[in-house]
Amino acid sequence: MTLQSIPDFHTADALPSAALDIPVHRAKDLTHGGSLAQIVLDGKVYALRITRAGKLILTK
Repeated sequence: MTLQSIPDFHTADALPSAALDIPVHRAKDLTHGGSLAQIVLDGKVYALRITRAGKLILTK
């Protein structure tokens, strides 16, 4: 999936063409429609939370 393939992603035109090759993941997909997901990096677990205001918080 690229930035251009996401509906309503209006800033894709403002990004350099190299940025279009960056993987894109929808937060709601990562949380399976909920508000919390766990992400593991180098054996450490991080929590990704979607707030009621629609902001993302990543904590260790």
